[in-house]
Amino acid sequence: MSHGFDKITKKGDSPRPITLEKKDLFTRIVSFSPKLLILILILPVLCGLICVLLPALSWVPALEKTTLNLQGFIVLWQTPGITQMAALSLATGLISTLLAFVIALMILAAFFNSVWLQRIEHLLSPILVIPHAAAAIAVGFLIAPSSMFARLISPWLTGWEMAPDGMFPHDPYGISIILGLTLKELPFLLLMALGALAQPELGKKLRQQYTVALNLGYYPITAFFKAVLPLLYPFLRLPILAVLAYASASVEMPLILGPNTPPTLAVSIIQWFNDVDLTLRIKASAGALLQLVLTAGLVAFWLGGEKIVKAIFNVSSVNGKRRYADAIWQKVTAMLTVGVIGFMLLSLAGLVLWAFAGFWRFPAMLPEQFVLLHFQSAFTQMSTPLVNTLSIGAVSTAFAVFLTLLCLEAEQLSARPLSHFTSFIIYLPLLVPSIAFLFGLVWLQQLANHQSEFFNVAFAHLLFVLPYVFLSLASSYRRLDPRFAHVAASLGAAPIKVFFQIKLPQLFAPILIAIALGLAISFGQYLPTLLAGGGRIATITTEAVTLANGASRRTSAVYAIMQMALPLIGFILAWMLPKHFFRSGAR
Repeated sequence: MSHGFDKITKKGDSPRPITLEKKDLFTRIVSFSPKLLILILILPVLCGLICVLLPALSWVPALEKTTLNLQGFIVLWQTPGITQMAALSLATGLISTLLAFVIALMILAAFFNSVWLQRIEHLLSPILVIPHAAAAIAVGFLIAPSSMFARLISPWLTGWEMAPDGMFPHDPYGISIILGLTLKELPFLLLMALGALAQPELGKKLRQQYTVALNLGYYPITAFFKAVLPLLYPFLRLPILAVLAYASASVEMPLILGPNTPPTLAVSIIQWFNDVDLTLRIKASAGALLQLVLTAGLVAFWLGGEKIVKAIFNVSSVNGKRRYADAIWQKVTAMLTVGVIGFMLLSLAGLVLWAFAGFWRFPAMLPEQFVLLHFQSAFTQMSTPLVNTLSIGAVSTAFAVFLTLLCLEAEQLSARPLSHFTSFIIYLPLLVPSIAFLFGLVWLQQLANHQSEFFNVAFAHLLFVLPYVFLSLASSYRRLDPRFAHVAASLGAAPIKVFFQIKLPQLFAPILIAIALGLAISFGQYLPTLLAGGGRIATITTEAVTLANGASRRTSAVYAIMQMALPLIGFILAWMLPKHFFRSGAR
């Protein structure tokens, strides 16, 4: 009987599977963990879709409706403004995704293999952890009639002595939503691209091809699009589709920045679901299915557009043309990058100023006095939402990290990577509009466990935390030097001992980063908290969204800052703790 691995292998060798005649409990748990991962991610989504389909077909026993019919869809279609709602959702989702993708490509092309690309990454990375609601509040403060931008150009340029009337935010065309979504999703797509380039083999190959193209006389931007992008894009497809699915069914951004007459479809669905008239939940379920169809249509449209662009690109990629006004595009991209970063920094500066502002008349650039009154007032009412935010985030993140580590350990013990099916399922909650399956999941949770709102909310958060935690930890775990584990196994160490005493200490820093990321994702969840908690679980995010639609601008700023501060503290600790422990261990 073999106890562990047969021999010590060289670095880079594939680990050999466990050949124990009788697996111990830990090994059995590890072997089962990928199946549990699939069950946790796929069952709620599929059951949620099924459970939203039945109410949409008017089958709601709780309301004494047990006859299947299309009345919900008929009522939905007769809703005033339904066409505008659907069109607004489609337009804002597609345009914002396209803009974020194009700007990310322009930045990559203009600064590829340049030190500036790393500097831009460092500037944009903090934006990634800012919740959508906080980002929407910051953007709203900057484009409002009395915003920081208006104050910058008044009165010397505009002549405004009083705040003018303006259509931003809440413009009927969804421009404010597009702006907010673009600025929030741009860092995500850019960092996904940089993450793909960080893969040793792929990054080396792409940089070599880029250098060869430059040596052949291609200008830098043309060299990127012809030599780098064709191989890089497949690694961006799923993140792009996830962004497209989120943007088309977003709730926080349209609630804070979007129009009200009519709002986007997703916002209308939430309003119908929360109405005191429970029969409107039938129309809400029908609307959720319509949202699913719209998002699926956008995904199909994007994939079809890929084929058209690829056909055009294939012709131009071999025409031998070395440049396409590269110098002009280089300058345009540099100006656009400065503008985007400046807009983000100005938004955050305005948010901070409003949080501490006392009396602040227009068009003064700075408040006449800075006070802590708004923080003191907010903190007196923030204890319960803060405790809920931290506890739900801790529970969902802890489970997500532990399950992810077990799944990655299962890869190594079986010497086989996770299947393509499992890898796709990890993205499933991000690709399916949350508003579609969460409605069904809420129906199911109310039937099975209607008195445990905390558990329901934590489980709903887990569906969105788990994919990000897995993607964060996977590359670090797979790059572990297998020789340490092989040596320990050859000396008779049990798999559980190898896992906890050999592997996890090496992953201390990546695990902390994954925990910080998981907490940041959980802290920013609005729709899962609202629906799964039935409105009875208040968090910092739900309170921030509520306050952004009618409360004092200063109070909204305080809650938005708290939204940003919580994940920021998590990432600071994840960055500092490894240095402290490693320095202490070296003494």
